[in-house]
Amino acid sequence: MHSLVFLCARRLVSHHPSARRALDLLPAELYPVLFQAAFLDRRTLALQDLVATWPFPILSFQQLLGHHDQQYSSHHPSLREKPSKLCFQAVIMAVVAHLRRALEEPCRGTRWLRVLDMTDLQDFDTDRGPDRMSLWSGTVALAKACIEVSKHKNECPSGASTTPQPFSVEIRADLFVNGTSFGVLRDALQTSAGPLRLKCRDFRTEELSITGIVTLLESLEPVGVRRVDLRFNNLGPAGLCTVLPHLTRFTELVSLKLPYSNIDVRRLAPGTDTGLRQLAVQLGRFPCLKELNFGSSRLSGSLRQLLSDLQAPLESLELAFCYLLPGDLAFLHKSLHAPALRRLDLSGHNFTENLLQCLCQLLEKISASLLHLDLMECHLTDARLADLLPVLCRCSRLRCLGLFGNPLSTPGLKTLVRKTVVLPDLRLVVYPYPVDCYSREPSRLASAFGHLCEDVVDKERFAAVSAEVGRMLASSGRADAVWTSSLCRHSAPDYFTL
Repeated sequence: MHSLVFLCARRLVSHHPSARRALDLLPAELYPVLFQAAFLDRRTLALQDLVATWPFPILSFQQLLGHHDQQYSSHHPSLREKPSKLCFQAVIMAVVAHLRRALEEPCRGTRWLRVLDMTDLQDFDTDRGPDRMSLWSGTVALAKACIEVSKHKNECPSGASTTPQPFSVEIRADLFVNGTSFGVLRDALQTSAGPLRLKCRDFRTEELSITGIVTLLESLEPVGVRRVDLRFNNLGPAGLCTVLPHLTRFTELVSLKLPYSNIDVRRLAPGTDTGLRQLAVQLGRFPCLKELNFGSSRLSGSLRQLLSDLQAPLESLELAFCYLLPGDLAFLHKSLHAPALRRLDLSGHNFTENLLQCLCQLLEKISASLLHLDLMECHLTDARLADLLPVLCRCSRLRCLGLFGNPLSTPGLKTLVRKTVVLPDLRLVVYPYPVDCYSREPSRLASAFGHLCEDVVDKERFAAVSAEVGRMLASSGRADAVWTSSLCRHSAPDYFTL
């Protein structure tokens, strides 16, 4: 239910002429709720007026829209959705317009923000309509704005563009770049001394060359960068050893994601491990590193060597489809990382008897700290799950469990529900379509990629199973928990929100 203040703000911003006249008369304390109302109802003209007269030094989307505030967003669920492209653009346009005026009329005094924080706004999910702003398109929009303001500054007469005190706005954002957007982001970052400065918090690239990645990394302001995500770049050990030294500038780097980096220990010549050794040395140069992702790299038997130089224990380790051996899990079990692990992803491994035993020993060791566990597409049958459940139920703080793509039956799924209801913090479980809900035998391709199996699921039969799971949860007092087979609609929380 909306508050009376919010409803009044909503009414005011619905009539743009009245809202514009009222802004000079309203106290600063009402600006946040007016912004929320305008954003929710997509009143772009009102948003531009609010930004143009913003009375505070900082405008934070995360704080105003309650992206991670569960209590607030339960009253205003629409504020937690992916932002409207029009609203996003309206805010940027207002900042650009004000800076252009400031460059043309440097002596004009006005109250104005200094920091526009647009982090935590765009997610990587695929459930997005055409009117929503993606992370990629948001990056492009911000880059173009920086270039426009810098160009306008250069075009202004020298007297007009020289203000008594240098004036600028810092935009904090999470950036996502690929080959298509590389040029515009590179040009924007090279205007960092201009009136509109782009400051990155989380940096993600896809399918860029080594030269392109290094160019952008060197252009980023190092302060405040907490995550670098380099994926689908086909770097290999040699390429990573070229790129990683350029990350040492980021002294606050906590998360390093390197999935699909084309690392394959089978390609190393017998008796030579120079590439992995150099890579391990580079990883040891990040003293604050807490999250590491080497997903889809073939690391069989090499985990000890790869992690040997890390200075502090990891809290999040993603090793999906890494072809790990029992010795790799045994190393993790005895390593300094085990007591600190809060998130572990071992999806894509075939947990036969020997590997399953090592997994159980590892889970026993990390049971006190583990919050999020992914074991998707791990060939877990009912029998293997039964062997795993006793130690899994001792992970008393577990919040998220991913089991999608495993060949469980409906009885096996019900056993999973009955056994795990004892975990008080378990909020999200992504479970597979039970094998007895298939209308026909899945093809080999579908079996290899669990998300394709939906095409052969008997929807009526699965709906009955899903309803039964819901009733079991309700009867156990766990109706608040989300049990789903949807990977898109219920994405697991990010490491920084665990």
